[in-house]
Amino acid sequence: MTGILWAGAALAVVTLAFRAVGPVVAGRFELSPRARRIVDLCALALLAGVMATSAVADGRDFGGFARLAGVAVAGVLAWRRAPLPLVILAAGGTAAVLRLAGIE
Repeated sequence: MTGILWAGAALAVVTLAFRAVGPVVAGRFELSPRARRIVDLCALALLAGVMATSAVADGRDFGGFARLAGVAVAGVLAWRRAPLPLVILAAGGTAAVLRLAGIE
C-alpha cells in the first residue's frame, strides 16, 4: 500500500513539474505552421481514438448498440454544428429510448 502512495506522489510531482516548465519553455521556440498543424492533427486523432473506444467498448465487453447509436447521433449533430446542450441531450435521449425499447 505504501508503494502505491509513493508512486502516486511521484506522479503528482512529475505532472506538476511538466505543467510548470511548459509555459516557460513555450516562449523560447516557435513551431512552423506545418509542425503546428501536425501537432493539432495528432491531438485530434488521439481524442477521436479515445472517443471511439469509449463508444464501442465497456471495459473489455461491447458497449451495446444503444450507446453506439447515441454516439452516432451526437456525432451527426456536432458535425451539423448543433449547440452542445442539444447534442448531449439528444445522444442521451437516443440511448435511453433504445434501452427502454430493450435494445442494449
